[in-house]
Amino acid sequence: MANSDAALSYCGQEVRKYDNDRFLTCLFAPPDRREALFALYAFNLEIAKTREVVTEPVLGQIRLQWWHDSIGEVYAGAGRRHEVLMPLADAIRRFDLTRAHFETLIDGREADLTDEPPADGTCLASYAEVTSAPLAKLALEILGVRDAPADAAARHVGIAWALTGLLRAVPFHARGHRLYLPKDVLERHGVSERSLFDLKPPEGLKGVVAEVSGMARTHLEEARALRAQVPRAGYPALLTATLADIYLGVIAKAGNDVFAPRVQMPNPFRQARLAWRAMTGRY
Repeated sequence: MANSDAALSYCGQEVRKYDNDRFLTCLFAPPDRREALFALYAFNLEIAKTREVVTEPVLGQIRLQWWHDSIGEVYAGAGRRHEVLMPLADAIRRFDLTRAHFETLIDGREADLTDEPPADGTCLASYAEVTSAPLAKLALEILGVRDAPADAAARHVGIAWALTGLLRAVPFHARGHRLYLPKDVLERHGVSERSLFDLKPPEGLKGVVAEVSGMARTHLEEARALRAQVPRAGYPALLTATLADIYLGVIAKAGNDVFAPRVQMPNPFRQARLAWRAMTGRY
C-alpha cells in the first residue's frame, strides 16, 4: 500500500485521516480485501459523526434514517450515488455482508443523539457492543471468516475497543457536555457531571476510569481465550485488540488520568506492535 493519499481511494483517505488506527489494521489484510474494509470503516465514520454534524436530534434521526434507507436499497438491488455508499454497495454484494449488522450499527448511533449517560456498566457495555461489535463481524465477513468462535471474539474485541475509545474521548465529550461513563460508577466515586463539564475532573474520576478499563481488559481476555479457535485469516479484523492494549497501557501509566496529554497523543509504536502481533499469529 502506497503511503501517499493520492494512491488511496476516497474511503481509504477518509479512514486514514479520521480512523487511523483501523486504517493501520487494514494494511495487514489481503490487498484484494482492503478497499472493502476501507468502505466499511468509512461508512462507520459517516454514522459515528452524526452527533457532531447536526444541530438538533431530529436532524440526526433524519441522517441515520437516510443511511437505513440507503442500505436497504442496496440489498434490494438498487443504490444511491454517494462517495461512501457506492463502494460499500460493491463490498456488500461481493462478500454477501449481513444486513442486520449494518442496521444494528445505525440504530446504535441513536443513543448519541441524547445527552443521557449510561445508567450503569451493563448499559455502557451494551452501547459499546451495538456501536462496535457488528463492525468487527462485518470485517470478518470481508476476510472470509464466518464461524461462531470468530463472531464471539469479534464481539469482545468490539466492546473492548469501544470502551477504550470512550475513555480516551472523555475530555472531548466533556467539552461538548456529553458523558458516556456509567452514572452509578460516577456516583460511587463522587464525580459530578458538572465537574467534568467544567473540565475540572476530581480525583475520583481516576477510580471510574480504572473500573471501565477493567471492563475493557476483561473483554480482551475473553477474546484471546478464543484465539485457538479463530481462523488466522480473520485476525486483521481483530487487531484493534492490540491497539486497545496500547491505549489502556498509556492510561494506566498516566495514573488513570484521561485528561493527561499523553493519553491523547498518537502512539509511535502502533504499527510495529501490530506487525509483531500479526507476524506471531496473535491479536
